[in-house]
Amino acid sequence: MTENTPAKERDYKDTVFLPKTDFPMKAGLANKEPAILERWQTIGLYEKLREARAGREKFIFHDGPPYANGNIHIGHSLNKTLKDLVVRSQNLLGKDAPFVPGWDCHGLPIEWKIEEQYRKKKRNKDEVPASEFRAECREYADKWVGVQREEFKRLGVLAQWDKPYLTMDYDAEAAIVTELLKFAEAGQLYRGAKPVMWSPVEKTALAEAEVEYEDITSTQIDVAFEITEAPNAPELVGAHAVIWTTTPWTIPVNQALAYGKRVLYGLVEATNVEALAGKRFLVARQLVTEFNKRLDTQFDQTVLLKGIDLGGAIDGAVLAGAIAKHPMADTFPDSDFYTKPRPFLDGSHFVTTEAGTGLVHMSPDHGEDDFELCKANGINPVFAVDADGVYREDWDWLPRGDERAGGVINKKFVSSTGPICEDLRKAGGLLSASDDFQHSYPHSWRSKAKIIYRCTPQWFVPMDEPLTAPSQIEPIEDDEDKTVVGHAEGVAATLRETALAEIDKTRFVPARGHRRLQSMLEGRPDWVLSRQRAWGVPIALYVDRKTGDYLNDPAVNERIIAAFKTGGADAWFDADHQEFLGNKYRLDDYEVITDILDVWFDSGCTHSFVLESGKWPDHQTPADLYLEGSDQHRGWFQSSLLESCGTRGRAPYKAVLTHGMTLDKNGKKMSKSLGNTLDPQKIINVNGADILRLWAASVDFTEDHRIGDEILKGVTDSYRKLRNTFRYMLGGLSDFEESERVAVYDMPELERYILHRLAEVDAKLKQHVNDFAFGPYIRELTAFAQDDLSAFFFDIRKDCLYCDAPDDPKRMAYRTVMDILFHALTRYIAPVLVFTAEEIWQSRFPDENDSVHLKEWPEVDSAWANDTLADKWGSIRTARIAVTESIEPLRREKTIRSSLEAEVTYPMADLPIDAAEFAELCIVADVKDGADIIVTKTDHHKCGRCWRLLPDVEEDGALCGRCDGVLNA
Repeated sequence: MTENTPAKERDYKDTVFLPKTDFPMKAGLANKEPAILERWQTIGLYEKLREARAGREKFIFHDGPPYANGNIHIGHSLNKTLKDLVVRSQNLLGKDAPFVPGWDCHGLPIEWKIEEQYRKKKRNKDEVPASEFRAECREYADKWVGVQREEFKRLGVLAQWDKPYLTMDYDAEAAIVTELLKFAEAGQLYRGAKPVMWSPVEKTALAEAEVEYEDITSTQIDVAFEITEAPNAPELVGAHAVIWTTTPWTIPVNQALAYGKRVLYGLVEATNVEALAGKRFLVARQLVTEFNKRLDTQFDQTVLLKGIDLGGAIDGAVLAGAIAKHPMADTFPDSDFYTKPRPFLDGSHFVTTEAGTGLVHMSPDHGEDDFELCKANGINPVFAVDADGVYREDWDWLPRGDERAGGVINKKFVSSTGPICEDLRKAGGLLSASDDFQHSYPHSWRSKAKIIYRCTPQWFVPMDEPLTAPSQIEPIEDDEDKTVVGHAEGVAATLRETALAEIDKTRFVPARGHRRLQSMLEGRPDWVLSRQRAWGVPIALYVDRKTGDYLNDPAVNERIIAAFKTGGADAWFDADHQEFLGNKYRLDDYEVITDILDVWFDSGCTHSFVLESGKWPDHQTPADLYLEGSDQHRGWFQSSLLESCGTRGRAPYKAVLTHGMTLDKNGKKMSKSLGNTLDPQKIINVNGADILRLWAASVDFTEDHRIGDEILKGVTDSYRKLRNTFRYMLGGLSDFEESERVAVYDMPELERYILHRLAEVDAKLKQHVNDFAFGPYIRELTAFAQDDLSAFFFDIRKDCLYCDAPDDPKRMAYRTVMDILFHALTRYIAPVLVFTAEEIWQSRFPDENDSVHLKEWPEVDSAWANDTLADKWGSIRTARIAVTESIEPLRREKTIRSSLEAEVTYPMADLPIDAAEFAELCIVADVKDGADIIVTKTDHHKCGRCWRLLPDVEEDGALCGRCDGVLNA
């Protein structure tokens, strides 16, 4: 201070060491991120990272392929961000973790889009040459691969974008057919007729993963089948067995009735309805009341049912050997099908008394239980329903060509006033019909149309036939009943057994995924591979026209595979098949199979051509991790497991991570029809990709989770706090030199305590990375940045940073720790806030050829952890919080403007530090010892330089001893 300048008038601003940085408080991510992306592309960041990690321990993540069909949605954003977090964090740990993205390019979703274009142009798909149609599908898929690739890149996903895998690439199609032929050569393929989920709209079989369930209202009917024979209960002859169904269209294909031998039945008759007079009805006793209610509704009156005493309840077992006739038998007296007797079959394993009548009508064409029970009793399907859901042309009842004919999923056709119910009513077989039954029903996830079970010839992989190679799996003995769960010793394991054993070796995140996949594997039927479509990999087999067996010749298979490598799937559809068969076989003797493979088989084979082919030499098998949504337990996780177990005897992965579905802000499923969808590109264009990434990392992705404007505002607020923490560090370290670095043992306790906290946080973050627990990772990191640093350490030491001399040991120690924190936190946040972390790093260490994403996990010395110091400073922080809470009322009342004006009385005997140190930590004017916490306004004067109110300041604006020493040293 000059001698002639009054203290109050002197401005010391130019003597204070304020933080200096060009790093802006306002992020402007939407504008900055594209330029950062362009720089990464220019320097070849992905390739640089691969070079830097070459030779290190590998971590192989295998990307599940999305459909190349339309723009990415918010679920894609979460999914791909989580994948990127996994791979980036593993690279940060120093591992060689490549990321090869992929796309599923075949199948119904893409065919459906091309057909939509045809319909708009009034073009019939069946009239388009198959090769032209496939070419259009390929072109469509290629277009959307390009679009989605740019959208994923904009999200900040770092991957080998210039060399992705596509299931439609020729080498991929060759690999897929190679895997198919492995099953064929091992005898693990068969052709059979079974009911499969079928879409009449798309005219193809569907996999479980292609089906979604929606609540609908269906027609429910009660139908009477007259009993003509009952050897164990002759008194039942002439009575009518009543069945209840919600699929009236299956009645025209009925072939039997099922009963439960442990169900108790009763005979009832209506006493006040003329139309029912003299008729006796056989119904489960427990369900008579519900049956009565349906009759009341049908006849719009209270129908009085009277029980007929036959010496008590009728035991279901007596129905063995009974025969009924179809209600349409008299309508079609010349029909061999309708006049054929309908036997009663023991269906005790599925007949219940939960709903209906306790009797179930059997149509082996249209139900799995129906098929198995009828097959066991010599009753075969009749294939009455064509691919489009219409009864075939030569069918007796409502055939194609009949003016009343219709599709079996047509609501009007199967309604209570439709032709099926109308004919049953005329024949006297319809007891009740109403269009009011609400239930969940399967739909095609693509067309949104209802599906049916339809028996058609399909290609299957058996789940319960021994695999060719003897298994290493030991028989498993159940601890409770000592029964053998696995296969017998010396017998090859089945595909089901192998898959179940392999998932026991697999790590699941969350752990409940194991049980979910296990239950699906335990109950699943044989794997249906065939689809009756055009765009896909063909089932490249020849079937002997005499024997029905497929040709199993390795030499033929080699020629097929070689052709696929050069021409892809078209090599089969456009082939000279005699050339494939060679001189050994005559084409006329063989049927050429034109069905294509289920797309889940395609994607289930991706491990073979991504991990094993050598096209991506930095990959190896099995993968360390597969990551997809929880719906993939029935999709990709399962198809990959079955494919690999069937051909390699092991799972293709070591760990499986699943995430839940993204819901709207109210917890509802997103739907365009509801208008509650959020476009990730719009979010990125407004907020930036880092905000979307921070949201993805913050949610509990193992459960269904929400997103909405208010949720994103909260995420943005958290981002802003983190950004300001980094901005403060950048400013505080603007001129930091290595020469001022202080050894840890020479640091004040507060600095050593913060390093202890860093060591704790570092260990937790590393564990979270290994657990793929990104929500806890972000919470731990943000809590440390906000609570330990911004609100505590930085708050306390900002006075030291601004006002202590540059060579003051405490200031130097503080800046040393801040530098350590900067290097650690910038790396910690890099996998999440990929753009912001780069901006932060380049702000301090500008280098066009470098990137924070090339750095490795920070070197944090575990020896910094000090439990004794932690206990001491834990008690100090608790005391500081108590003081802060006591100051707050005075601030609200405007008695004081800041804590600097507060004078505090505190019981110092409870603290391990003196009053002066505690005053500095609490950022107050003074602390005195006392029995209670008391806060008053200080009488001390304010230092003109550091603005602290201290006892040694003679008047407001004068200098305290510390500031005077700094300026006059």
